[in-house]
Amino acid sequence: MSLLSRTRIPTVGAQWGLWLATSYLALAAIAVVAPTLLAPSDPLETALAAAHQQPGWQHLFGTDRLGRDVLVRVVHGAQYSLFIGGVATAVAVAVGIVLGSAAGTGNRIIDEVVTRVFDLLGSFPEILFALVLIAFTGPGTWNLILAIGLSAAPRYGRVVRAEILAVRESEFVAQARLNTTSKFALTVKHIVPNALVTLPVLATLGLGTSILGTATLSFLGFGTQPPLPEWGSMLSESRDDLRLAWWTVFFPGLAITATVIATTVVGRHLQHRFERRSIQ
Repeated sequence: MSLLSRTRIPTVGAQWGLWLATSYLALAAIAVVAPTLLAPSDPLETALAAAHQQPGWQHLFGTDRLGRDVLVRVVHGAQYSLFIGGVATAVAVAVGIVLGSAAGTGNRIIDEVVTRVFDLLGSFPEILFALVLIAFTGPGTWNLILAIGLSAAPRYGRVVRAEILAVRESEFVAQARLNTTSKFALTVKHIVPNALVTLPVLATLGLGTSILGTATLSFLGFGTQPPLPEWGSMLSESRDDLRLAWWTVFFPGLAITATVIATTVVGRHLQHRFERRSIQ
């Protein structure tokens, strides 16, 4: 096998992986915006006579203990899992931009305080910090969003601060400093915007982490409450039925896994493209 053939195989495989991941995320986006297009039935409709039916033509993913169609609930569950994960990521990015910008453009005292806060919060696992926050605020969708968003904010804040410090020393900023008398204008027009170019890539990678955190906290009972079909709460509801009806646990878990993998694949692709563009 030639060197050219050996180098093409992983490239083709990566392209197929990217295509599958993008297609899956597009399908998941449809499930969030218009779930009835994919599953027109009511996810809360019960039929005790059809409880624990195995996957088949009538119910592709089987039914749960109340006779609810698992496929319908998985599709409609994307509304909760992806919405919570997406909004929590947006909260984390927004808070990270504010704190990171304050640290990178402020005086030494502000930078020291914000950096110490980042270090303190970064010493704990994000899921543990989110668990502590939601223990104080109580369960609920918006409390879950806030807990996951705030716990992930230091990750983005550190990046913003580091990028601002790097951009401040660049040649184009030094040239812009000669033409701009206002430090505020220099910061807003040149430094901060150029420091944020990597955030979309990081946010895509972080989306999978937020979705996984959403499912974990909902599984523990701190997120969306049953009977709403959030993927983590579906796992929690069905954990006692694992031996009797494995499909009630398998398919929600598969949805979580596939979504995390898909966002990671797309995020890594964006990261590689950004790195190649930076080198060029």
